[in-house]
Amino acid sequence: MLERDNSLYVVDIFIACDKISRYTKRFNNAQDFLYSELEWDATIRELEIIGEATNSLLKSNAVDAKYRRIVDFRNQIIHGYFGVDENIVWDIVTKKLDLYLYDLRSLSINLSDAIELAKIENSKNKNILSLLNNLEKMSKENN
Repeated sequence: MLERDNSLYVVDIFIACDKISRYTKRFNNAQDFLYSELEWDATIRELEIIGEATNSLLKSNAVDAKYRRIVDFRNQIIHGYFGVDENIVWDIVTKKLDLYLYDLRSLSINLSDAIELAKIENSKNKNILSLLNNLEKMSKENN
């Protein structure tokens, strides 16, 4: 199996977080969010992606071991251990993801090539392209 560059995983996480933000913006609480089937399911899928990408970053020591909790949560979602608590998901999407993104921005990983690849892959998605353009600007300012 070919090894992916860490920058691709970081961009995957930014894209997944952006999608989650868009999916959840109209909700004010966990219960309403849970009962909105489409947004709930889509958010759970993006949390799985974040967990998988984080697992790869952990394996390469690109992120701190404290983020193992993200991978553990992904495993709970995937394997359905005791169900998924909507209040925990709500806390993650409304508070914890922003903190994770903040930490990811401080990594010394060049995202330029990964952003360009993501732009090609998402060339028809204006929401993701907007995110990628903003991420590119932010990345250039940090370098």
